[in-house]
Amino acid sequence: MARENNRKPSQMRARIAAAAARLMAEDGIDDFALAKRKAARQLGAAETQSLPANEEIEAELRAYQALYQGDEQRERIRELRTVALEAMRSLAAFNPYLAGAVLKGTAGRYADIDLQLFTDDHKAVELFLLNRDLSYAASEQRHYCGDQPRSVPVLRLEWRGFPLNVAVYAGNDERRSLKATLAGRPIERAGIGSVSALLAADA
Repeated sequence: MARENNRKPSQMRARIAAAAARLMAEDGIDDFALAKRKAARQLGAAETQSLPANEEIEAELRAYQALYQGDEQRERIRELRTVALEAMRSLAAFNPYLAGAVLKGTAGRYADIDLQLFTDDHKAVELFLLNRDLSYAASEQRHYCGDQPRSVPVLRLEWRGFPLNVAVYAGNDERRSLKATLAGRPIERAGIGSVSALLAADA
């Protein structure tokens, strides 16, 4: 009986991971926490119990996209990376890196492109955009550089019709490990050369 009771939370956790992955793939949700909460509600599970880790959902997402969205997914990632590389080259003076689902290859429909810039002159980034008639909305996100919390400016705009989020870090943060949460894994990122290589491999 105890083994059966232990199996039920594990089964629910797997069902939530699969449902969250489907939401991310089909509905364009790019927030793991939102996707898992919504999946838990759909399955009648308590939001504080049996919730899978982001890595579990990402594994399910990759499997779902490979099974149901193979050609579409490959074309989407190629297009998003192409636009990202163009933006990075334009922003080369600010040491740009690609991050997020477009880098990982798991970007769903309607996905944003996430870039990280590293500069000690945040206003220069805004001036760069304004001089090119690129309107943007400014907000802030809480990230961690190593174990230190940072309030990071984020500029949201459209680049060639694609939503682009530009997080602007201090110049010396480029050498540090960046995390979305204190206990989270370091955020993966790739510079211009690496993104160019990814596109060449895709081709």
